[in-house]
Amino acid sequence: MLRAGIVGLPNVGKSTLFNAVTRTRKAEAANYPFCTIDPNIGIVTVPDSRLQVLQKIAKTGVVIPAAMEFVDIAGLVQGASQGEGLGNKFLTHVREVDAIVQVVRCFEDADVHHVSGSVDPVRDIEVINTELLLSDLDSVQRRRERIAKEIKRGDKAAIAEDVVLAKLEAALDAGKPALLVELSAEERALARPLFLLSDKPTIFACNVSEADMANPEGNPYARQVREYVNTHLACEAVVVSAQIESDLVDLEPDEAAAYLTELGVEESGVGALIRATYHLLGLQTYFTAGEKEVRAWTIHLGDTAPAAAGVIHSDFERGFIKAETVAYGDLVASGSVAAARERGVYRIEGKEYVVKDGDVLLFKFNV
Repeated sequence: MLRAGIVGLPNVGKSTLFNAVTRTRKAEAANYPFCTIDPNIGIVTVPDSRLQVLQKIAKTGVVIPAAMEFVDIAGLVQGASQGEGLGNKFLTHVREVDAIVQVVRCFEDADVHHVSGSVDPVRDIEVINTELLLSDLDSVQRRRERIAKEIKRGDKAAIAEDVVLAKLEAALDAGKPALLVELSAEERALARPLFLLSDKPTIFACNVSEADMANPEGNPYARQVREYVNTHLACEAVVVSAQIESDLVDLEPDEAAAYLTELGVEESGVGALIRATYHLLGLQTYFTAGEKEVRAWTIHLGDTAPAAAGVIHSDFERGFIKAETVAYGDLVASGSVAAARERGVYRIEGKEYVVKDGDVLLFKFNV
């Protein structure tokens, strides 16, 4: 299961947001730096309104959504790459995740201490990104030193790797994340063993006050974050209120909906954040639907039908024969599988078929 790590400076709302995302109280949330030391891990279900629609069509009482892992990582401070704060321990935890959710404080509150003494989201982003870049730069330089002797001996693999490392070193030294360095697929494969921190897909969570959630565009700090990450990092920013989400954790769905309505908020920001992180990881969903259950299955963009079948069981992929499929929209418009067949939108696909998000599939296999 792929992991998204929640990172940020101390006291920006990481642990509160983690508790909201995972609907638990696993992470201690306190008003002092480093209240999180060891990372907390939680399984998160991906909100998807299509499941309830399919449930009615399939006439089943069992619905199983897609899931992913979120990891609450200790706060990072300036100098982490040189051992400040939790230093290398923090960076190791970041290295182990597949994507980064960077929480940025976008609210004023004199009662909540800020490690830099004031609220400045762009400065905070630059502090964290600088530490990730410095750590990566050190990793690249050390690797180049280790393969120097092989290069002198004329080792072709080492020479090819060094060409890639030189590109990365120049970019990192100029403050450019590894993710934005133009590399071919072959070059990226050579760089992958380094597990560079700045090469991880990143999304920014603008943590605003409860009062700002009804009109997030009115928050000047959130606007600054959006403009900055769009311009400099080619990333997406999502607005959330960790405090509101924390209040929702212990409420039943109907109570939570009523509470949000009272605040003038249409949807929980956490739902949007989870979906955005899911897509950030290059994931998409297909469905199986029958009387037994309706279930969302997670695959990567570009996966073929046999690979999608293998997510259910390796035998499905090994003995794949065909996939009976109908697009979600076509099934809903038809009202049933039988009606979809009559309309000609229920298809038979083979091994080369690339599964699309929302496909409803039934696999035929033989082993």
